[in-house]
Order: sequence, then C-alpha cells, then structure tokens
Amino acid sequence: MSEQILIIDFGSQYTQLIARRVRELNVYCEIHPFNHLPENIDNLKGVILSGSPCSVREDGHPEIDLSQYRNKVPVLGICYGAQLLAQKNGGNVIPSEIREYGRANLHKIDQHYDLLKEISIDTQVWMSHGDTINQLPDDFKVIASTESVQVAAFKVDNENTYGIQFHPEVTHSIEGKTVLRNFVVHICGCHQDWTPDVFVEATIAELKNKLGNDKVVMGLSGGVDSSVAAMLIHKAIGKNLYCIFVDNGLLRKNEFEEVLHSYKDMGLNVKGVDSKERFYKALKGKTDPEDKRKAIGRTFIEVFDEESHAIQNVSWLGQGTIYPDVIESVSVKGPSATIKSHHNVGGLPEKMKLKVVEPLNTLFKDEVREVGKTLEIPQNILGRHPFPGPGLGIRILGEITAEKVKILQEVDHIFISGLKKNGLYDEVWQALSILTPIQSVGVMGDERTYENVVALRAVTSVDGMTADWSRLPYDFLSNVSNEIINKIKAVNRVVYDISSKPPATIEWE
Repeated sequence: MSEQILIIDFGSQYTQLIARRVRELNVYCEIHPFNHLPENIDNLKGVILSGSPCSVREDGHPEIDLSQYRNKVPVLGICYGAQLLAQKNGGNVIPSEIREYGRANLHKIDQHYDLLKEISIDTQVWMSHGDTINQLPDDFKVIASTESVQVAAFKVDNENTYGIQFHPEVTHSIEGKTVLRNFVVHICGCHQDWTPDVFVEATIAELKNKLGNDKVVMGLSGGVDSSVAAMLIHKAIGKNLYCIFVDNGLLRKNEFEEVLHSYKDMGLNVKGVDSKERFYKALKGKTDPEDKRKAIGRTFIEVFDEESHAIQNVSWLGQGTIYPDVIESVSVKGPSATIKSHHNVGGLPEKMKLKVVEPLNTLFKDEVREVGKTLEIPQNILGRHPFPGPGLGIRILGEITAEKVKILQEVDHIFISGLKKNGLYDEVWQALSILTPIQSVGVMGDERTYENVVALRAVTSVDGMTADWSRLPYDFLSNVSNEIINKIKAVNRVVYDISSKPPATIEWE
C-alpha cells in the first residue's frame, strides 16, 4: 500500500486544492470529512487539517479528537486547522479587527524549522480568515509573522505539529508548494513514489485479484474517464470485459463511428448500439432541462439493461467514477444542493443487481489523463474535451428534434474543427455550441431572413469546478462565425458567451 497523507476536511473551498498539490509531489493522499474519519489507515505518514468557513469561537464548530494523530504522525493545521490546534490546547482565538483576505508577506521567518526551509523573507502568501490567534499555548512557538498577523505560523515544542494562518495550496502563495513539500517529504518522510506507472501496475494487480474470471459490463461514452477505466479492466481480465457504446442520437458529428473505431483499435471488446430513434421518441415534447436529462438517463438505462441481459453471467458493472464525485458524495455537509442531475447512471447497479468496480475513484481528472498516457490510449480520446452524458440534448434549448440535432452537429463540427486547425483546441478546457430557441432577423443577399441564433462557448479550467471564458482571437471567432452562417442555412447569427463559472455554469442547461 502507498504511503498516505490524510487530509481532514472542515468544509473549506480549498480542500481539494490541498490534495492536488500533495499529489503533484507524487505522494498519495485522501480527503475525509471530519465527521466521517476512517478508523485505520494503512501506512499513514501525516495529517493535514483543512480550513473552514466556520469559526472555532462558534458553538457546535467542527472539531475532532486530535490526540489520535498528534505525537503519532506529523500534523499540519491550515487556517481553521491551525486555530483549532491553538484553541483546543489553551490558546486564544479572537475576531480579526480587519478581515484578512488576500495577499500578505511573511516578513519574519524562522528558517531553522523544517516547515520553512528555503522559504524567502517577504514571500507572498494568501490569507483568508476572519479570526486571529492572539495568544498561543505555552508550548507553541511562533515561527513566521506578517505585518498584521503575529502568528502566521507556529510549531509545537518536541513534536512535529505545525499550524499556518495562510493557504499554501493556492497559487497566490508563491512558495506554498515548497511549504507543502517540506511538510510531506521532509517532515513526514514520504518517498514521492506514487506515479502513474505505479498506479497502473498496482490497480491491474488489484483488479485481477478482485475480478478473477468474472464478467464485467461497462457503458462507454467516448470520454476520458470511461475509456481509461475500461482499459485498466481490460488489462486485468481481457475479453471478460463487455463494453457497450450507445448512440443516443445526441453525439457530435461522426462521433459514433470514429469513437467505435478507436475502441476497436485499442483491443476492447465493444458493441455499438444505434438507439437514436428511441431517444428522440422519449424526448418528444419535452422542453424542461431536468425532464430531458431524466428521459435521456432513463432511456439509456433501458437500452443498457437490454444489451447487458444478452450477455450471460455478468457479475460486475464497470464505471468511470473519479475522485471529485466520491468527495462530493461524502462531503462535510453531505451531497451539495442539486444544481442539475448528474449524468452518471444512478440506479443502474441496484436495478441490475451487479457489484460495482470503479478503478479510477481515487484519481482527479488530470491524473486520469496521465494514467491514460501510461496505458498508451490514443491522444484523440485522452485530449478530448469533457462531453456531458446527455450530449447535445442539453445544448439544444427547448424541445429536441432530429433536425435540430443535425443543425447543432454541423455548427459544433465547424467550431471544434476550427479550434483544432488553428492550434487552439488544447488551450481550451471545454468548447461547445448551443442552439438557442431564438430566431433573429438577418439579411442574406437581397433577402430578409428569420433564422436561428447559435452561441459558442469556450472556457479555461483545471477541473471544471471554476472556469473562465477563453479569450479566443477575434479573427478566429470572425472566421468561424462567417463559416457557420455561410454553410448552415438555418443559422443567421452567432454570439460568443463571455460568462465565467461562477456565477454561470459551463453548460447552458
């Protein structure tokens, strides 16, 4: 089992970032909410306590028994985590006179302590807290300060327990990664040997042991997650993996044929199922986004269920679940409010009475891509932008018809092909086209037209949790707009979406 760092989540918006930074150091870590902590962790090397929107001064604030970790493994408290360490040991935490949010500089640093080795005087850090530690317990020592925060970092005497009042995980903390490396590598003694190669080798061995000669059925989408998960299972059990790729009539232009061909070239045992008309029938008359998602999900379950029953003695359902989905389902406050129905096949395992195998459920999206490279999955699949399960069904606003799908497929094809041709595709995290229910007046030749408005959207992001609109070159947008309007008779106006997430979402529905 890999060496492991435990990150205890008290509800901070930055907790996943801490995990990402630790994993960038090739050290395995897991996030667990403070109220759902595992009893035993193999090869635990250290603990990080996250920040929190709560205050340690509030009644009922989140807390844990820290004695189960202190003096057994090194502990690092970040922001709220540092305040909790101080307050539970006799220190004093008070409201800040001015809420400290934003950039600050460490103008006093005691570099004799391992946590702050190689950290520059006046290095910039990111503060985000409404409380301040104004008095430390007797055996706690200040090891860094800013102009306005006396206790910016501390260490407990005679034990490897530290607290910091800034966020080393965000990029605004210029040497934050060095602080985390000092803790994880030098203080906790982790060997930085958790790599994609090691993950692939260990996962395939684990899958062989778990699955034996059992059969696994899996629905493929053409996306990164399901493709990488399928290849890992394939490497473990070969032809005992049965893959099903459903054409729901809401894929991109030529996507069904191209992706099916790629899968067969990868050696996967895959069956393509053309169910376009069945999906269009299920969607007839539906305009509400949630109704459409549910109709698409329900129809997929029906098709997948029928195809699965044609395979004898299947025991397992393979899924491409990744780590953010797992974290979300056991978050500090339980699953967050539903913004929209998730496109993963929810009730399928229960309906089919299958055990579930999820080989990627400890990985973030960028890690999945690295594992895919190790497995030599083609770049056209690994580099593919995220594509939602309901596909073009949530990019056609209003009722879905085969005619509208054809229009949007052509628009999307021109946009995506243009990005690729101009070397912009890999600079964008996700690009999409939307067919709006708006018609606008236009002039083409000497005639007035009254045709459809389409919107183009492209965003930059790391993991889709936040996103900014892509500043695509004006000339490129102009050329794409002209090509769409000239080639697609049903469209006479193209707009570009310049909203960021939040407040907008990436998709329009």
